Amino acid sequence: MIARLAGTLAERAAEHAVVDVGGVGYLVHLSSSTAAGLPAEGGRVALRVFTNVRQDAIELFGFATEDEESVFRALIDVKGVGPRAAQNILSGIEPRELARAIAQSDVARLTKVPGVGKKTAERLVVELREKLAVLARAAGPAPRAGGGVLDQLAQALVNLGYKAAQAEQVVDKLRGEVEGRPLDDLLREALKRLRG
Repeated sequence: MIARLAGTLAERAAEHAVVDVGGVGYLVHLSSSTAAGLPAEGGRVALRVFTNVRQDAIELFGFATEDEESVFRALIDVKGVGPRAAQNILSGIEPRELARAIAQSDVARLTKVPGVGKKTAERLVVELREKLAVLARAAGPAPRAGGGVLDQLAQALVNLGYKAAQAEQVVDKLRGEVEGRPLDDLLREALKRLRG
């Protein structure tokens, strides 16, 4: 399996590039963000690579960052999402933003990505919420109304041992009830809802 390519950029296009490594040109499929970050033809390039072996072809998919590669690998584990579809998804949304949308069960945001319908978005949330939780936390919280106390509430729940996705869900449900309530009161309410 090819895991990395470093060489000269021989050709570039919107969705792929040819990397010359020791006289051999490797065609590598790329997301639009990775393709946009490539140097001019003739420049040096290094890409992380996923090798997809099919019955009739061997395809290479390239990534500029570890985040993009790890999200790609998570996406292709989802039923109905192949390597090309995963690459298209990553062309429509940054890896960390995708992880955050999945962690927050933001189906509306996911369906704005070209090629992602409601059913696919729901499947991504169900199957990838836990897998991408670390990346979602690294992305930081999305801006929200009443953010200060809600962010503190989410952090308190995580500190108590709840998963980030669980904390975000209950915080979203309490969003309309924040006005004038102290953190300890909101925490009691959140714990009551989490325990059912």
